[in-house]
Amino acid sequence: MTSSSPAPKIDLTERAKWQAFAVAVGVAALTILDLSKVNVGLPSIEKALGAGSTELQLIVAGYALAFGLALVPAGRLGDIYSRKLLFSIGLISFTLASLACALAPTVETLLIARILQGVAAGIQMPQVLGLVQQLFQGAARGRAFGIFGATIGVATAFGPTLGGLLIAVGGETDGWRLLFWMNIPLGLIALFFALRLLPTKPKGTTVKTELDLVGILLLGFSVFSVMVPFVFTTGGPDDDPKRWFWLVGFVLGTAAFLLWERDYSRRGKSSVVHFALFRIASYRNGILVATAYFAAIPGTFLLTTLYLQQGLGALPVFAGMVSIPFALTSAASSLIGGRIVERYGRKLVVIGTATVIVGFSLILAAAVLTPRDQTIWWMAAAMAVAGAGGGLVISPNQTLTLAEVPVSEGGVAGSLAQVGQRVGTAIGVAAVSSTFFSTLYRETSAPDQLAVYHDGFRNGILIAISLITVSLIVGLVDLRSRAKARAHQAAPSA
Repeated sequence: MTSSSPAPKIDLTERAKWQAFAVAVGVAALTILDLSKVNVGLPSIEKALGAGSTELQLIVAGYALAFGLALVPAGRLGDIYSRKLLFSIGLISFTLASLACALAPTVETLLIARILQGVAAGIQMPQVLGLVQQLFQGAARGRAFGIFGATIGVATAFGPTLGGLLIAVGGETDGWRLLFWMNIPLGLIALFFALRLLPTKPKGTTVKTELDLVGILLLGFSVFSVMVPFVFTTGGPDDDPKRWFWLVGFVLGTAAFLLWERDYSRRGKSSVVHFALFRIASYRNGILVATAYFAAIPGTFLLTTLYLQQGLGALPVFAGMVSIPFALTSAASSLIGGRIVERYGRKLVVIGTATVIVGFSLILAAAVLTPRDQTIWWMAAAMAVAGAGGGLVISPNQTLTLAEVPVSEGGVAGSLAQVGQRVGTAIGVAAVSSTFFSTLYRETSAPDQLAVYHDGFRNGILIAISLITVSLIVGLVDLRSRAKARAHQAAPSA
C-alpha cells in the first residue's frame, strides 16, 4: 500500500481556476434544481400518467434517496482516481437519465429513470466540493463557497418558479416533461466545457489505491435504512407502521459499519471514512448545522407550495414565484457571507440561522393572519427575510466545515456533509409534509376548509422552525467551544 501525501496544488492561472469553478458550480445548480422544481410538476404527472400518491412520493424522494446513497462512494473514487473523470461520468449519466425521464411512457419508467438521475447527481456533487477545496485556498476559498452557496440557494428557491413556468408553457398534461427536457441541452453544453476546462489529476499525486467495497455497502445500507421510513411517510391513513422497523436496520448496519471500518483500518488499509475527520470540531459541528438546516428548508418550500395551491387555489406558477424573494436575498447574503466569513466565523452562521427563524415566523403569520387576497404577497415578503438569513448559513458554514480538512480528503469529506444534508432533507420533508397532511385528514369534516389549511400549515411550519432551532443551538455550542479554545490558547502557560 502506498501512503497518501497531501494533494499538490493545481497549477492553473486564476482565470482558469474560476472558469473550472463556474462549470462545476453550474452543474451543481442543475442537480439541485431537480430536487425542487419537480415538486410543482407532480399534479401534471399524476394527470398524465395516472400516478398514485406512493408513486408521486417516490418520484421526489427516490431522487433524494439515490442521491444520498451515491455520494460517499463517488467522493472516495474522486479522491483516489480523478475528480474530472467522475464529474464527467456523472454529468453524462444525468443527461441520459433526464432524457429517459422526459420520454417516460409510464410512471414506473419515470420512477426508474428518476432514481438513475439521482445516482448521477450523487456522483457529480462530491467532485464539485473536492474541486473547490483543490482549486482555492484562504480568502479565495471563502469567496468560492460564497458563490457556491448563492448559486445553490437560488437553484433551491427558484426551482418551484421555474417548474411552474415550464408547466404553464407545456400545458397541464405534458408540461412536466419540459422539467426534464431542459436538462439535456444544458447537460451537453456543460459537458463540452467540463472536458475543456476542468483540471486533470496533478502528476505525482500518490494516494491509497484500495477501495473498501464492504464498507461502502454497509454505509449504503445504513443510509438507505434511515431514509426509507421517512421517504414513505405521507401523513395519510394508509402509511404502513412497519416502515419504522427499517430504523433497526439502520442501527445494526451502522454498528457493523463501524466495526468493519475499525478492523479495516487496523489492518493498515484505507477505509471509506477516515474517522479522524470527525475529531475536527469545525467539521463535525458544521455537518450538524447543515443537516438540521436542510431538514427545514426544502420542507418549508414544499409546504408553502402545497398550501398556496391546495389551500388558496393559486396556480403552480404563482405558488412557485413566492420563493423568488428568498432566492434573491439568499444569493446576495451568500456573496457577502463568503467574503466576511474569515473575519466573523461561526458568529455569522448563528446570526443567519436566527434570521431564518424570524423569517419563518413571519411566513407563518402571513399565511394565517392576512386577508386571503393578500396572503401570497405577505408570504413573499417574509420569504425575503428568511432568504437573507439563509445566505449567511449555507456558504459560511460550508467554508467553516471544510476549513481544516486536508485537500486530499476533500471529496469524501464533502460527500459526507452532503449525505447529512440529504438525510436531513428526507427527515424534514417527511416530518413537515406528514404533519400538514395528517392535520388535513384529521379535520377533513370541518366546515371551514380554509381554517383547516391554516391549521395544517401552522403545524407543519412549527416543525420546520423547531428544526432550524436545532441548527441554531449547534451553532451556539460551536461558537462557545471556539471561544473557549481561543481563551485557552491565549492563556499564559504555567
